[in-house]
Amino acid sequence: MELLFARNELNEKPKKVQLDKIKEDLSKDGQKIFYFDRDNSHKDMMSLVDALEADGYNVYFREIKYGLADEEYMYEVHAL
Repeated sequence: MELLFARNELNEKPKKVQLDKIKEDLSKDGQKIFYFDRDNSHKDMMSLVDALEADGYNVYFREIKYGLADEEYMYEVHAL
């Protein structure tokens, strides 16, 4: 599964990441907060949450609004 990390600047393209890399980062640190771009589908984000929970992590998922427009949001995934 390929996901997009949140952008640092509004006009730049989001960076891609594989599910294996996310799991590798979690195995090193034990817990981590990831921010994902709004271009990811909600279905893909739920698949990520399910995959991490299947590996035994507690996962907190939410949508973060950072502006007033409808498209000004990102996804936050906190895995413990």
